[in-house]
Amino acid sequence: MKIVVIGGTGLIGSKLVTKLEEHGHEAVAASPNTGVNALTGEGLAEVLAGAQVVVDVSNSPSFEEKAVLEFFETSTRNLLAAEAAAGVGHHVALSVVGTERPPGNAYFRAKIAQERLIEKSSIPFSLVHATQFFEFIRRIADEATDGDTVRMPPVLFQPIAGDEVAQAVGRVAVGTPLNGRVEVAGPEQVRMDDFYRDALASWGDPREVVTDPHAHYFGAEVLERSLVPEDGATLGTIRYRDWPGRDAAAK
Repeated sequence: MKIVVIGGTGLIGSKLVTKLEEHGHEAVAASPNTGVNALTGEGLAEVLAGAQVVVDVSNSPSFEEKAVLEFFETSTRNLLAAEAAAGVGHHVALSVVGTERPPGNAYFRAKIAQERLIEKSSIPFSLVHATQFFEFIRRIADEATDGDTVRMPPVLFQPIAGDEVAQAVGRVAVGTPLNGRVEVAGPEQVRMDDFYRDALASWGDPREVVTDPHAHYFGAEVLERSLVPEDGATLGTIRYRDWPGRDAAAK
């Protein structure tokens, strides 16, 4: 099966391409680095020729409100049009747990716009909603840093290893289109402030984690269950403390 992975040279995309190839599929990594740009449409017709499935794990280079919305709307419209012309039978997109729940930030609103375009298209689809990746744990702390403190809300948090996200996306990609969504998350729920207090201590990071119910997560406050899945989610097995990439990611 030919599966084109948009964003195939990135964090999740590169893992996904490897896993699909290990299972005997023709997995094509498509990104601006390989001459394929979903935002401009460059190279889409050529790379989609003969493809049965397209998996979109691309991400916006900017989280600024206007830029991120333009990225996901424009790239998704271009992809869906090219897929329809090429006769692609399954569109898979990676999204985020909690996008549809208030209150949302600019990034979540952009992902909702992307999902609505996919749902309204004529192409059978599957949406994979994942929680935050272990690989982005440090970035989240840096975003929440105020001087020498990291302000974190005491809400539930359930991050997941990137390898297990790629594995879940791969399973969906080779299966029958869901015309709906599935959620994937890490194996354990913890309080976000407690998680980061332990994580920074394990990194030897001198910043102090301050519990703040009004702390923003990328521009917006979050509620108790904004970032964790509903019942029935697929759960990974790797805990953050056991994750092989923890020390490297912390740096």
